[in-house]
Amino acid sequence: MNSHASHPEIVTRLKRASGHLTKVIAMIEAGEGCENVAQQLQAVTNALASAKRQYVTEHIENCLDVQEEMTPREVAAQIKSLKAMTKYL
Repeated sequence: MNSHASHPEIVTRLKRASGHLTKVIAMIEAGEGCENVAQQLQAVTNALASAKRQYVTEHIENCLDVQEEMTPREVAAQIKSLKAMTKYL
């Protein structure tokens, strides 16, 4: 498994978002107002999008390292990986 310096931070963000989502579910079950629920759902969505963006961006910045001594096949593999990850941005 690839692990980077920011992974613990990303995991913390995701756990926080998970807890927030659990609270939103409770709000819906308790019959909270629609606007409050929608606002909290937007906050959860933003938190997940931010964590995803950080994770994908870090992969692109740190894992894709094209070097002069690489073969064309290795470069092509790096480019293929980059293309695969960009669809998640």
